[in-house]
Formats: sequence, C-alpha cells, structure tokens
Amino acid sequence: MAKAVRFHKIGGPEVLQMDEVQVGEPGPGQARIRHTAIGVNFIDTYQRSGMYPVPLPSGAGNEGAGVVEAVGAGVSSLKPGDRVAYTGQIGAYSTQRLVPADRMVKVPEGISDEQAASMMLKGMTVQYLIHRTYKVKSGETVLWHAVAGGVGLIACQWLKALGATVIGTVGSDEKGALAKAHGCDHVINYSKENFAERVKALTGGKGVPVVYDSVGKSTWEGSLDCLRPLGMMVSFGNASGAVAPVNIGILAQKGSLYLTRPTLVTYTSSRADLEATSKSLFDVVKSGKVKIEITARYKMADVAQCHRDLEGRKTTGSVILLP
Repeated sequence: MAKAVRFHKIGGPEVLQMDEVQVGEPGPGQARIRHTAIGVNFIDTYQRSGMYPVPLPSGAGNEGAGVVEAVGAGVSSLKPGDRVAYTGQIGAYSTQRLVPADRMVKVPEGISDEQAASMMLKGMTVQYLIHRTYKVKSGETVLWHAVAGGVGLIACQWLKALGATVIGTVGSDEKGALAKAHGCDHVINYSKENFAERVKALTGGKGVPVVYDSVGKSTWEGSLDCLRPLGMMVSFGNASGAVAPVNIGILAQKGSLYLTRPTLVTYTSSRADLEATSKSLFDVVKSGKVKIEITARYKMADVAQCHRDLEGRKTTGSVILLP
C-alpha cells in the first residue's frame, strides 16, 4: 500500500491526513511513479482551504519527481527506471501514484530530483510569464511582488539574465536581503514603504510596463498605480486573498491598461508547449544563470506544519516534502 496525504473536508492545515491507498497497475496512457521528492506551492493551500474548489475527498500537492516503476498500454515515451517530473496533477503528496504519461517529462542529467520537484510549477510559471504573457526585453524595468518566494527568486535570476531591471517587493528586511542576493535591483519592504510611490520614484514618474502580482487583494490597487500607460497587469496568485470584483473602467482611467489572469495549465495544455516550456527551464538552470535553491525540507508526515509555515510567510525559496 502507498501512503498519500489527503483531505476529506476543506479547512486549515489540520484537515490534512495520511491515508493508505491502493495504487495498482497503470492503465492505458499512464505511468506509475515512485516519488523521491515533492514540491510544495501556494496553490496547494488554496485547494485545501476551498479557495480553489476540488472534489472531495482529494489528494494534495501538484508537482513531484521520481522514478517510473511501470507504464501502461500505449506508452512509448517512458520506460521503467526513467527519472521524471511533472506538475498540474493534484495528488503529488504521496509515495507512489499514477500519472498520465504525456504530462510527465524526463529529468535531464545535471538536474537533481529535488530540484526538479521544486521547480516544475514555479520555474515553468516564470518561463511563460516572462517569455509569453509579457515578453520582457533587455533594458526594461519590471515590478515583481513577493520577490523572495520560490517563484520570485527564480524570476529575479531569469530576468537579470535577460538584461531587465527588477524592482521587487518583500515583507521583511531579511527577505529583502535574500532577493538582492538573487539579483533584485531595487527592493521595497511594503511593510515600511508605499510601494507604488517608490516605483514611481525609481522610474522617474513613468511607471513600469508590466507588474507581476501573485499577492492579490492587498497589492491590487497599488499595482495598477505602478503601471505606465498601456502597461500590463499580470495577476497570477492570491496569497493575500482574492481580488474583489473589478469595474473594468478603472483600466481606462489609469492609462488604457491591459489585465490578464494567466495559469500554467493553459500555457502547457499541449504536449508541445509542455516540452518547450520545461526544456527552456531545464536549459537555463543547467546553464547556471538560474539556481534552484531548496530552503526547507519537510517529511511528508509533517505536511500540516509545512502548510502552516507557508501560509505564515515563514518560508522563502523552494520548499519540498520527502516521502
């Protein structure tokens, strides 16, 4: 029997429980994976709390890495023994599971299982945000909220590799120092400063062409004020709560702004997009331009404390569970 973290009702971290589950043999198009490392992300807490509804009872976790144990009929891209990683498949907090084979990618030499497990969702999110949602060009200045988080630290490094100037917001001086160490040019501690006023000062009153905001409710209005005319507001998370319903007229008032709410699921829905996005991520990490730093490791049995620390803003960088 495999072990899996599941929740049978929505709520706080206390609803997470360890269940024994029967995994069985893979069906057509599936592969069975034995996890060696599991990524932890804010979306996991959204699903557990009910912010992002999922059918109950439900597994938890959305990304992992490990070794293929068996493949089902029709699977030719993978074989037992392959090192693989995936994201976007809820139920990753487990020792073993079945995953659609076409949603997994092989992990190349030079990338560890722990790195792969901790960067598939975060790293591919950065990839599509800066290369496709808004294609950042050398010489541009961007604003990135929560820049000391797992996504933010990857973004800092990747944006610097592109030749961009990064303005980042953090909630403490310690997180600000971490962001600077990863390439953030200008750090704003929003617990002490008005970030919109600081951004305007840093840009000579012009504002930035794009804001990447995973914080949500508490930064929404200020983010719009940071944009130059025709700028793009990229809202891709709700760490402080969901943004309230918006009168779209505000976009006109603030300079004919663009607004998008993108998801990784959409940007990697085709096999071709998944392969291209993951390859771009693996390549930049192998080049050394982006370093994936795992700052905390929890045993799967300690998952409730892991979620408490994540929601309490006690973590930085990439966090993983070990089965």
